[in-house]
Amino acid sequence: MSKKDIDIAYFVSFCIEQYKKHIKLKGETVSKLFFKNDVVDYLSANYDILHTQSSQWLIEEIDNFLEGRR
Repeated sequence: MSKKDIDIAYFVSFCIEQYKKHIKLKGETVSKLFFKNDVVDYLSANYDILHTQSSQWLIEEIDNFLEGRR
């Protein structure tokens, strides 16, 4: 695994942790939600831009992304 791949994995993990606090669910539930709705792919593909944003901004971005998937 490259350093960037590890950084992306940590970033996705961070987003799952922040989002679980936001919606008050277990990490496992949020992880399944992220994989089912391609949030992990979105976060990974856009890591270079997204990892520079605040956690509040990321939560709003994830909310918007999920809303667009419905």
